[in-house]
Amino acid sequence: MSHIYIYSPSSAVRDKAAFRRGVKRLQQLGHEVEVDEAALASHMRFAGDDATRLAAIGRAAASGADIALISRGGYGLTRILPELPYKQLAKAVEKGTHFVGLSDFTALQSALLAKTGAVTWAGPALGEDFGAEAPDDIMEACFDDLAGGMGEGTGWSLPKKDLPTLPEASSAEGAQLHLRSATLWGGNLSVLCSLVGTPWLPAIKGGALFLEDVNEHPYRIERQLTQLLHAGIIDRQKVVLLGSFNRFKTVPHDRGYKLQTVIDWLRSRTRTPVLTGLPFGHVPTKVLLPVGQKVELLVQGRDALMFWG
Repeated sequence: MSHIYIYSPSSAVRDKAAFRRGVKRLQQLGHEVEVDEAALASHMRFAGDDATRLAAIGRAAASGADIALISRGGYGLTRILPELPYKQLAKAVEKGTHFVGLSDFTALQSALLAKTGAVTWAGPALGEDFGAEAPDDIMEACFDDLAGGMGEGTGWSLPKKDLPTLPEASSAEGAQLHLRSATLWGGNLSVLCSLVGTPWLPAIKGGALFLEDVNEHPYRIERQLTQLLHAGIIDRQKVVLLGSFNRFKTVPHDRGYKLQTVIDWLRSRTRTPVLTGLPFGHVPTKVLLPVGQKVELLVQGRDALMFWG
C-alpha cells in the first residue's frame, strides 16, 4: 500500500464526480489517499490563486507521500515557475516521493529538472485517468509498478503504416536502433515551447525527447515543432518519441494536410530519428515515464523497448 497525496497545482477541478471516483478507485487499489486542503479550491480558472497553489505544492513536497499525484492539468504552472520551492521539491524526490502528472505539469517537471536534476514521472492525473468510468488496465498496471518500486521500462509497437527509416543494424542483436544512456525528457509540446528561451527549459544534449499534445490542429503542431527545430533542440537529441496528438479536427481547407504530413516533414528536416506510437498523452492507455532519467532504447522491427531500471 502506498501513501498518495492529491493536490491541484494548475486548473480548478470542475468535475467533482470524477475527482471523487478517482480517490475511491485509488483506495480500492489498496492505497492510502491524502487529499490536500486546497485540492478543490477555485479562483477564476485556477485551483486557487497563485499563493494557494504554491502552498499546495509545498505541502505535497512536505507530505512524505510515496506518490504526489496532480488532480488535473490545464494551465497555471508556468506563471509561478520563478516561485516554486525547488530545493524542497528536490529534497522530497531524494527522500522517495514520486511526483506524477502530465499536460501542464510538464512546466514543473521541466523547471525542476533544469534547476536541480531531480527525476519526476510523466503519467496519469487523478480525474482524467483514475476518475474515468472505467480506468485503463495498462495505465493502472504501470502506476502499480511505480508504487511497488518495480517499474524498469516500457515497450510498444511502432505503427505499421509509419515505420521510419533507421540506420543499419547498430548492435550485436541486429537492432535498427540501439541508444544507450539518453536522458528521457519532454512532455506536452505546447508547454515545452512556452519555456524556450527561459531558465526553465532543460539544456539536454543527446537526450530522448518525448512529446504529446491535445486539441491542437496539425499545423499548430508543426509550428511548435518548427520552433524546437529552429532553436536547435531537436537536432541535439538522439531520438524524438511522439506520443498521442488527439482531439483535433481537420477542415476542408487542409486539402490532405494531416498529422502524418507533419511527421514526414519533420523527418525531412532532421537526422534525429523520429518514432511514433509511444503510448502516452491525453489518452486512457498511457505508460509512466521517468523525466530526467537515463534510458536505453532498443528498436527491432516494429518493437520498441525502453529501459531505465
